[in-house]
Amino acid sequence: MNYQETLDYLFNALPMFQRIGAAAFKKDLSNTIKLCDHLDQPQHKFKSIHIAGTNGKGSSSHMLAAILQEAGYKVGLYTSPHLKSFTERIKINGQEIPEQKVVDFVATNRAFLDELKPSFFEMSVGLAFQHFAEEKVDYAVVEVGMGGRLDSTNVLRPEACLITNIGLDHTQFLGDTLPLIAAEKGGIIKQDIPVIISQAQAETIEVFIRIAQERNAPIFFADTYFEITKKGLNKDTLLNDYLVDKRGEMMEVSLDLLGDYQQYNLGGLMMTVEVLQEQGLKISIPIIQSALRKAGKSTGLKGRFQQLSASPLILCDTAHNADGLRIVLNQLKGYKADKYHFILGMVNDKDIGSVLSLFPKEASYYFCQANIPRALAAEELLERAKEAGLEGEIIADVNQAIEEVSKKAKKNELIFVGGSTFVVAEIENL
Repeated sequence: MNYQETLDYLFNALPMFQRIGAAAFKKDLSNTIKLCDHLDQPQHKFKSIHIAGTNGKGSSSHMLAAILQEAGYKVGLYTSPHLKSFTERIKINGQEIPEQKVVDFVATNRAFLDELKPSFFEMSVGLAFQHFAEEKVDYAVVEVGMGGRLDSTNVLRPEACLITNIGLDHTQFLGDTLPLIAAEKGGIIKQDIPVIISQAQAETIEVFIRIAQERNAPIFFADTYFEITKKGLNKDTLLNDYLVDKRGEMMEVSLDLLGDYQQYNLGGLMMTVEVLQEQGLKISIPIIQSALRKAGKSTGLKGRFQQLSASPLILCDTAHNADGLRIVLNQLKGYKADKYHFILGMVNDKDIGSVLSLFPKEASYYFCQANIPRALAAEELLERAKEAGLEGEIIADVNQAIEEVSKKAKKNELIFVGGSTFVVAEIENL
């Protein structure tokens, strides 16, 4: 098979949650364990940091990988979902896995995969772990797909675990309360392995402490060690400046990831670095500062409060649940635009009503639909928006919507594209 035929095999022969949703979700690690057995346990051939959370785990993974790269380590990075190409999921020092590696993996293991019938995600995890092992990475930063306890990545025995924000997302799989979701995310906590919690949330503190105590895992709530203050956007460097206060010890950092929500990720990131330093990693303050200035660029992160155009001003973000979008919308207010245009699409398994209630009623709306089975029909999104008091029209294709809205937007008006990772993924000039 060539690369395209290999992708067709992966996407079509094996269920893929990214595209079809609940039917592809498997609450079982047995296939991943069998696949790793078949591959000769690649997950144990490199050191790793395991990262879970509702919001912030992707950004935190990229920032940590950037710091480790800057420190001179060979760093694997596994994240999901991808925006443009499958190979984005698996990187070493910012370089995506070669397409031929994907072809060879499937060709070599085709008989076993046909017999085991693993999910798309299980297969991609096996491929990533084998790639990292073969390339002898020093560290792999591995982002959980969903949940944690029964996520395919949870066959690792990492050097440290990081859990970012806990919010209401994927409630049909993980539970409909924050403590229930925290219990699933906390499933990545391992016996005797330190775990860092980015945000001490009242509803989840006891859950994490209980799991950590049961597993004798040292636990660090980052916001009791670090206070992060956003100083603002530096118009000369186009970087967001932050002041990091570790109990009176001050450090300034500048970040090329412009979303305000990074303020909530930085504490967990800094605490994780400190834990790794205590394990012997050579990471100095200048290395941290240099890495964060180019974290997005060096790791290839896209779609996080990204500017697509200056005139008209077009911004996009992959935030897709109430917690994430609340912070994004608050940041958009700071632009004080004369008018806001929102190009929105969503998937059909989210709490649509809670999300739409956050958006301002005085803006203009254009509803689109990503080209995946999970996408909520633009017509239904329009009806749900009307129920929330939002007025707009349907332009089903996101790129057509951007083109048409760009033509009508006047000076000092702002266009925002988002509502779903998959809508952002279809933007042509991302």
